[in-house]
Amino acid sequence: MAMFSLAIRARAKANPLLTRRALHFRNFCNGRFGLSTSESDPPDRPVAGTKFLESFKEEFEIGSRVISLETGKIARFANGAVVLGMEETKVLSTVAAAKGDADRDFLPLTVDYQEKQFAQGLIPNTFMRREGAPKERELLCGRLIDRPIRPLFPAGFYHEIQVMASVLSSDGKQDPDVLAANATSAALMLSDIPWGGPIGVVRMGRICGQFIVNPTMDELSLSDLNLVYACTRDKTLMIDVQAREITEKDLEAGLRLAHPEAVKYLEPQIRLAAKAGKQKKEYKLSMVSEQIFEKVRNLAEAPIDAVFTDPSYGKFERGEALEKIAQDVKSALEEECDEQSLKVLPKVVDTVRKKVVRKRIISEGFRLDGRHLDEVRPIYCEAGHLPILHGSALFNRGDTQVLCTVTLGAPQDAQRLDSLVGPPTKRFMLHYSFPPFCINEIGKRAGLNRREVGHGTLAEKALLAVLPPEDDFPYTVRINSEVMASDGSTSMATVCGGSMALMDAGIPLREHVAGVSVGLVTDVDPETGEITDYRILTDILGLEDHLGDMDFKIAGTRNGVTAIQLDIKPAGIPLDIICESLEPARKGRLQILDHMEQEISVPRNQDYRNSPRLVTLKFSNDAIRRFIGPLGALKRKVEEETGARISVGDGTITIAAKNQAVMEKVQDKVDFIVGREIVVGGIYKGIVMSIKEYGAFVEFNGGQQGLLHISELSHEPVSRVSDVVSVGQQISLMCIGQDVRGNIKLSRKATLPRPESETKSVVEGSAPVTKEKPNIWASPENMSKGEQLESTLEELVPSKMENTESNQSASLMPSVVIRSAAECDEEEKSAGLSKTSKSAPKPKGTLKKGSKQKKIQSSDNMPDLSLSIMLSESLSQMGGNKEFTSQDEGEANLSDQNDKETGGKTPVTPQKLKLGTKVTAKIYQIRARGLVLDLGGGIRGMYKFEPNGEREFTVGDELLVQCSSFTSKGIPVMSMVDEE
Repeated sequence: MAMFSLAIRARAKANPLLTRRALHFRNFCNGRFGLSTSESDPPDRPVAGTKFLESFKEEFEIGSRVISLETGKIARFANGAVVLGMEETKVLSTVAAAKGDADRDFLPLTVDYQEKQFAQGLIPNTFMRREGAPKERELLCGRLIDRPIRPLFPAGFYHEIQVMASVLSSDGKQDPDVLAANATSAALMLSDIPWGGPIGVVRMGRICGQFIVNPTMDELSLSDLNLVYACTRDKTLMIDVQAREITEKDLEAGLRLAHPEAVKYLEPQIRLAAKAGKQKKEYKLSMVSEQIFEKVRNLAEAPIDAVFTDPSYGKFERGEALEKIAQDVKSALEEECDEQSLKVLPKVVDTVRKKVVRKRIISEGFRLDGRHLDEVRPIYCEAGHLPILHGSALFNRGDTQVLCTVTLGAPQDAQRLDSLVGPPTKRFMLHYSFPPFCINEIGKRAGLNRREVGHGTLAEKALLAVLPPEDDFPYTVRINSEVMASDGSTSMATVCGGSMALMDAGIPLREHVAGVSVGLVTDVDPETGEITDYRILTDILGLEDHLGDMDFKIAGTRNGVTAIQLDIKPAGIPLDIICESLEPARKGRLQILDHMEQEISVPRNQDYRNSPRLVTLKFSNDAIRRFIGPLGALKRKVEEETGARISVGDGTITIAAKNQAVMEKVQDKVDFIVGREIVVGGIYKGIVMSIKEYGAFVEFNGGQQGLLHISELSHEPVSRVSDVVSVGQQISLMCIGQDVRGNIKLSRKATLPRPESETKSVVEGSAPVTKEKPNIWASPENMSKGEQLESTLEELVPSKMENTESNQSASLMPSVVIRSAAECDEEEKSAGLSKTSKSAPKPKGTLKKGSKQKKIQSSDNMPDLSLSIMLSESLSQMGGNKEFTSQDEGEANLSDQNDKETGGKTPVTPQKLKLGTKVTAKIYQIRARGLVLDLGGGIRGMYKFEPNGEREFTVGDELLVQCSSFTSKGIPVMSMVDEE
């Protein structure tokens, strides 16, 4: 056997073309391999043929973009399947109908929209690495497709229909939702399902007043309008709007421009259906015979009319009365043994109710609860219903009641989005909840509900337009809307309650937002189907929504519309009626806004509340790494101990705390770990590391050590250091200087209150604490006018002064300046200053003997610091190296007398500028709340307008003013002097 194998290998090597078949080997059979028993070769196997997929395609152009419709290549077994493409974005939509007869009284239409990550070349970032339950965006896109196609199915068609739309590829430029809606219309046209289409769906944007058809995602980010419009050839089917306070006039112009653009989608669908469409199948329709309808109407119409004409009925009382009527009719039919009528009784009774209500509204102009057509239900609203929360509000309109709460969080609390298009995160969320008890029913709570997601997103769009920008308001905001009672328009009540809750939380909304739902009742000619008469209803009830033709939800401010959602029941409504409904909605919205503004009109001041705090601190990257610690252990420890959330960026540490107490605790820990710039007069917390006879060594400010001398422990004499402090004790200390060796000198007694017997004085040589002000957001209403003017004045410090040698040298000086008495004397001699001169300024860091410093009382714009300390820093930046020192009362009075004698005409210098100094200033700039004054010598001051004072000023005018106070940053605040 071995020799036979070698012979075969030799022959194969000599002749490479020798095959297994030439050696009479047969193929594998039953797991064995052996010699063929037949001398002749078996016939060749058949070769697979080529399958040609016959596809049909239509291309057309809308809004300067080419759109294609293709069928026949993908999903051939579906009842209808279309791939719609715009540039590199392609969406597949398929439809299928259940087999057999339908034994039900409603249309079970299901629309599923799905975005998988393969469409943009990504693997899902989940544990299973696959897509999970439908996301909120997928539910919203499914609703967007469902709303325009549902009214076009014929009456009585109750077969189960499923629409599945999937994004095959996405280039991120176009939102696939509108493409999926048009693809679904084309798929229904190709199928054998009876449907009254086609429809066209188009998106409109507006940039700088110019409308854009099918805008890209980048264009939408700049647009103040996001309008999705669906229609047939002559009627409107669906409207969905998100806007930034667009006026009703501009909105109507956008709707009338969108209609002809949407109609352009119809002809390509018709042509494609003519090429590849199926013959519409004859389906069984569940229709009620005329005899059964007349029989039930004769029994139920009169008592139903009596219930609807009595406005004293509430929602549940009316429902119980109507249910009793239905039971009476059922009893009558059971006595007659009319089984056929009993099967359709609920449907027929509901139809009778609809006819009675509609007839009374059109003929008499009165509604179920006795209101006029344009009348809004009674309103009750209450802000701050739950004071412990960040913000809350209770809103009632009629029997509808909604409780809205606001929760503020850190930037990292923003919701992460995994959609194919749009931003990756969302910092404003509104979650709407419709529990069963709000309509006195029982039910289970499971997963995301399409209706709840849709209503919450509508209210979220309405409020998003008035939120402050992220740069001014970095918090993440979550609104929870809990429906407590429902009798129509709970989504619009959510808008009103959410707006009030946001203001109660101190968020500076530009305007209040309110919403109202507008309904429609029409009288249709049964032969032609045309509308012969109609009535528009403002603020509809739940039953009016069910028995009417339209639910037109419109939300906005006094300036314009921010969100719209239109749902209809008939097969389209003329656009003229839609546009006519905008004005009643505006009037109703203004009535609701009046009530809301009476309750709360400006954001509340949250200083006294349990409101969160957000601070961004800047550090070097080395300091941040020191704070994070190994594997982030130190950062996590701080978060666990304080309950705050800390996020680290490039050179920044952002802290989000529950309240101010927690924020201060976290900042102390950060300062202890990382440290900050040491300044004389700065207060720090440290831990005693060791105790000596002459004092204690304390570790503070991120690992630095300083000496706490025994003389600086207390105002009282101390014999032993261990009597006051112990090793491991945490104490508050003030930096008072450095010794000749560069060691930091600390003082404990400087942080303690002085005994009443001692004179309260301020060390003139110490610099003020210049800790960087945290970037804590506050609403404009909570900021005084002086602070706002001060912030604008900081930008007006002369830029030419920044290039002087004095400023350059000042910027190079260390933050801790310690000078001995000898150094001060030497500096005085070099400057030619005389110690005996009474008017000569004293050197920095010394006190005049025999005189008491004058303590300056703090004001709203000025902390409790010495005037000389503030001006030594702020005016040195404007006046070079000239030092400003304090004077006693005699010097101040003498200087005031000299200024009075000269009439304030003496050129002002940093040395002469003090409280009461008069000077002639020029108006440098005019602000909304005051003036910026040029005091001369490159010094700027500010003047605040009086509440009802004169404001007619011109740049360049000269005014006689005097210095009345200084801000916390050393800017002089001037007041007018009446010229005698």
